[in-house]
Amino acid sequence: MIDSPDESVPEFFLGEGDMLLRGGWKLVHMRMIAALEQSGQVSAAAQSLNISQPAASRMIAEMEAIVSAPLCERLPRGIELTPYGKALARRARIVLLEMREVGREIADLKAGRGGSVFLGAVTAPAIELAVPAIREIRRRHPNVEISMQVDTSDVLARELLAARHDLVIARIPEDLNPRLFEARVIGIERACLIVRRGHPLMDGAPVPIGRLSGFDWVLQPGGSLLRRALEAQFLAHGAPLPHRVLNTASLLLTLVMVAQSDAIAAVSVEVARFIQGDIGGAIDVLHADFDITVRPYSLITVRNRTLSPAAELLRDFIMREIR
Repeated sequence: MIDSPDESVPEFFLGEGDMLLRGGWKLVHMRMIAALEQSGQVSAAAQSLNISQPAASRMIAEMEAIVSAPLCERLPRGIELTPYGKALARRARIVLLEMREVGREIADLKAGRGGSVFLGAVTAPAIELAVPAIREIRRRHPNVEISMQVDTSDVLARELLAARHDLVIARIPEDLNPRLFEARVIGIERACLIVRRGHPLMDGAPVPIGRLSGFDWVLQPGGSLLRRALEAQFLAHGAPLPHRVLNTASLLLTLVMVAQSDAIAAVSVEVARFIQGDIGGAIDVLHADFDITVRPYSLITVRNRTLSPAAELLRDFIMREIR
């Protein structure tokens, strides 16, 4: 433990609340507390920092000495951060992200690139909003590097908190604190049913929900928003829930299974339009006598996290698509 202020830190940075800097708090300590929060295990945190577990334990003891408070509680299977540890981890994530962004911007400037941005989106707005915005950015700003992940809201929200995305178009999961995010509702997702061309139910008339239960289904995993919205329709109409179900989050596998069997699947209306308009031939929309509406999705960022110029550019182009 360091008893006097670090000589490398200017005195005007060291006020009454700067016990961490005065005590010798380092960037590696921030990495450790963030790794402990993410993994919940000392061994996993040590591995992420490429140090041994005894060295990690010594580092935690050093951190607790600097703070003069316990940072984690040992449990039979891992650790749990104390309120002091959670406060440090929350701030550490912000600092580490800013350090990553600085490094990224410097690397982009050295390479002559226009910056990079990481976007996550659920399927419907990925097709309807993200793809047109990305296409326009590629036309106007060809040096901007864009990475995009299409997944469920649960996955995307956690990737966003872990600083692996700059922004996402999704929903805030019910088990996460909404105060961690800045969210703006930008659309409502509607879904429909798809089947193969020539399916036994494709007789022209809207299909009652009671006729659907006996067929094979390809659905998103249980608990997903689209799955819950569909099952709510079955329950509301007093129809038995489908019991022969292949669970998958893969859109490609869903389309293959539907095209090659009598299975039924629920997908967003935007996906169905794309399939019919740009692929066509193998899959049709099944007209049912009920509607499937999923909870609205939002453009989400992490509260108090500064977006890079490239991320701000993508956000603005997405907002233009909405307007």
